[in-house]
Amino acid sequence: MRNLYISSLILVSFALFSCGKGDGRGELIGTRAKTVKQELPYGMVYIPAGTFVMGQVDQDVTISQFPQNKQVTISAFYMDETEISNSEYKQFVNWVRDSIAYYQVGKPAKYTLKSKGGKSSGYINWKAMQAGKGIWADKTLGPKLEKAMYYDGNEKFFNKKELKVEQLKYDYAWIDFKKAANYRAARNPNLNKNGLSITRDSFIVKEETFIYPDTLVWISDFTYAQNDPMAKGYFSHPSFSNYPVVGVNWEQAKAFSVWRSRLNESYKNSKKLPARLDYDLPTEAEYEYAARGGRVGTSYPWGGPYIRNAKGCLLANFKPGRGNYIDDGGAFTVYVKSYFPNDYGLYNMAGNVSEWTSSIYNDAASAYVSTMNPSFNKAIQKGDPDYNKRRVVKGGSWKDIGYFLQNSAKSYEYPDSARSSIGFRCVTPFLGRDIKDKPGKMKP
Repeated sequence: MRNLYISSLILVSFALFSCGKGDGRGELIGTRAKTVKQELPYGMVYIPAGTFVMGQVDQDVTISQFPQNKQVTISAFYMDETEISNSEYKQFVNWVRDSIAYYQVGKPAKYTLKSKGGKSSGYINWKAMQAGKGIWADKTLGPKLEKAMYYDGNEKFFNKKELKVEQLKYDYAWIDFKKAANYRAARNPNLNKNGLSITRDSFIVKEETFIYPDTLVWISDFTYAQNDPMAKGYFSHPSFSNYPVVGVNWEQAKAFSVWRSRLNESYKNSKKLPARLDYDLPTEAEYEYAARGGRVGTSYPWGGPYIRNAKGCLLANFKPGRGNYIDDGGAFTVYVKSYFPNDYGLYNMAGNVSEWTSSIYNDAASAYVSTMNPSFNKAIQKGDPDYNKRRVVKGGSWKDIGYFLQNSAKSYEYPDSARSSIGFRCVTPFLGRDIKDKPGKMKP
C-alpha cells in the first residue's frame, strides 16, 4: 500500500511538472498566465451586456425632431455609481500639483522610489510625497515651493496663501485606434502594396490641458445673478466635497479618465498584477443603456412616465415649472447620492448635472453607426468644422426643464466649454466571464 502511494505521488508530480514547466508533451496547451480575480472597481457598478432600442419612445412628444430609433447591443461594462465629486476631482488636482512641485524643486531623491541597486528610479514615491503633506511640509523645500507655485507680489490678495492654479497643466497621450485601423494596410507588409510608410507615432495623440475647474461658471452662466459665494466656495470648501464637480470641460474630463487609468496601472504594476483596461467617458449609447436600468421603453431612469412619485415628490433635481428650483429639494446641485438609484444602482442618471459623453453630436449618425456598441467618435483635428467638435451631453441638470431628464433626450456642448450644470462620470470595460460566474482552471 505504501509503495502504491509513493508511485502515485511520483506520477502526480510528473504530471504537474509536465503541465507547468514542461513542453506540454507535444500538445497545444496555451501560454501560462496568472489566475486573475474579477474585481468590481471601487465606486462603480456592474452593467450587464444587453440589447435595447436606442432613441425616443412612442410617448415622447418631440419624437419628430429626432432621427428614428434603433435597436443596438451593448457589451458589459462598469460605470461610476455617482457623478465624479469635487473630492474625487481634487485627488487629480492634488496629484498634478504634487508632480509639478516635485519638478519645481529639482526632483529631490528623497521623494523618489529606489531601484534594486539603491539608485533613484526616476519615479515619484507618492507615499513619501503625501505623508504628512510630504514635500510641502519639508522645511528646506517648502519655502522654495511657495515662491515658485503661489501667488506673490501684486497677485497676492489680502496676504492669503493661494496656489497659482494657472500652472496646473496635465500632459497626456492616447492612441487613436480608429485612425490606426484605417491605416492598418500601411503597417502590414503583407497588405502594403503602395509602399506607404506610416509609423506608430502617427496614431499617438498628445494633449495638454489646464485641469483646475473654471469656478467662474457660476457667474458667467447667469445674467445678473448673485452667485459669487458659489464661485468662491463650491470647489474649494469642504462642505461641497460630495457634490458633483462642475466647471470641467470635455477636455478636462478626458484628461481625468486618462489619469485615472494610469493611476490604476501604476498600482497594479507595483503588485505585478494586470491593470484594468482604460477608463473613459461613456458613449452616448452606453449612457442611455445604463440610464434605462434594464427597463424597456421607459421615459425616465426610474421607469416612468411621471416625474413625481405616488406621494407627489419629485424624483430628480431639475427646474420644475418656469423657475421653481427649490421644489425638488435643491436650489442648485445636490449631494451625489441624492434621490433613489435606478435598477442598476446608478444615482442621478437624470438631473443634478448633465454629463459629458465621448460621442460626437450628429443627428445623422444613427443611420450608419454599428448596432454593436455604437459610437460616433474621432480625434479632433485642426481645421475641423465646429459641428464635428460638439460632444453629446446626456441626463439633464438642475438647471434644465423636465424634458431633458428623459433617457433618450440629449443636447451638446463644445469640448472647450465649461458649465455650472455639466459634470461627468467614467466607465471601464468588463473583462472575462460574467461577474456571477466562478473562474475555473484551464487544463491541458
